[in-house]
Amino acid sequence: MNIAFTPAAEKFIRRLVMFDGGPGYGLRLLVSPGGCSGMSAEFSVEPAPKEGEQVFQHAQFKMFLPAQSRLLLDGVTIDFKETATSTGFAFIDPKAKSCGCSSKTEAPAFEETA
Repeated sequence: MNIAFTPAAEKFIRRLVMFDGGPGYGLRLLVSPGGCSGMSAEFSVEPAPKEGEQVFQHAQFKMFLPAQSRLLLDGVTIDFKETATSTGFAFIDPKAKSCGCSSKTEAPAFEETA
């Protein structure tokens, strides 16, 4: 599986697992197609994967990913953004096609709604 993380996303996930879990815990990331912007996500810190989830081992943390999340995240860069109006994961997918809703010239960023 090919998933990349920005330094901001790595820091957020590390801190989340450290403060909400403990040794051996990981981040469960449930990603689904979400409207015009592309993807939405739900996440939680868990002690172990559920049946059918794959463990994605990063150098600094581990993630528990169900099949649909693995398909959607392959080749994606996960970022974490904090602005005055929103906070959450942003998914940068170089394969995504623009739906015409935005005039951005860069690869579309898909923000998690919390």
